[in-house]
Amino acid sequence: MIGLDAVKKEIHRQVALLTVEKLRTEAGLKAPRMSRHLVFVGNPGTGKTTVARLVGGIYKALGLLPTGQLVEVDRSELVAGYVGQTAIKTAEVCAKAVGGVLFIDEAYSLAGDQYAQEAVNTLVKEMEDHRHDLVVIVAGYPDPMARFIAQNPGLASRFTTTIEFDDYDDDELMAILTSIASGSDYELSDEAEQRVRAMLQATPRGPAFGNGRFSRNLFEAAVGRHAWRLRDEKAPTVEQLRRLEAGDLVEIPETEPTAPVPGSAPDTLRDDPDGVGADDEARSDEHPHDDEGSA
Repeated sequence: MIGLDAVKKEIHRQVALLTVEKLRTEAGLKAPRMSRHLVFVGNPGTGKTTVARLVGGIYKALGLLPTGQLVEVDRSELVAGYVGQTAIKTAEVCAKAVGGVLFIDEAYSLAGDQYAQEAVNTLVKEMEDHRHDLVVIVAGYPDPMARFIAQNPGLASRFTTTIEFDDYDDDELMAILTSIASGSDYELSDEAEQRVRAMLQATPRGPAFGNGRFSRNLFEAAVGRHAWRLRDEKAPTVEQLRRLEAGDLVEIPETEPTAPVPGSAPDTLRDDPDGVGADDEARSDEHPHDDEGSA
């Protein structure tokens, strides 16, 4: 996984705590019960979904979770339109995640109305009922997530660890792009790499910047230009089929138009299909680099 050094360090710390807790229990020693649930905060495309999936796999390997699968949802998959239905809907989602990790994208959208509060109340109950075989990870922008957790005492006592995902720097975004290209049997010419670096330096950064998704979008746009460039070649060489040239790299929108930076007012706390984690049109299972540079 590219970058995310601070995140990796914190995940290793969590693993150490839970592993020793398990060993102490097996040895007949008293062990303080450590919360397994996590808060991931950061801008879109910084690897949150990818890391959530890794957490599930690591916890399974250590015997801390039975199956370790990742179930990724947002508000729309938890909240229904009528009183009483939300509790059923949320409980069904939690049931699918038992044994693994439930990842709630843009979790702060579960605020501001009675239906969302019903989802939160049900989630707290499910976390208590399945405290040994369910890990819940909530994710979103830092400030709205802090307010969301603080306003729900049942969550505040269970989500005691927050992991911050920093934006990728230019070198990391370049590495993500070349990794995506290599994984699809493409390579960038020296001139193409120089072009990418120039584009990265010229691209404004802000909360809506796509990070790893920016690199993927850049690659996919280049593949389209590459195909168009070779359209009249009757028998292109393998090198021509593999190599992306500087002319294949085109400017793409530097922000995610469907991912507004949320504010504190309830009407801005709505589910955001492109807000966090991997490529949300096709979920990160299909594109493992969307959120990394995939969550």
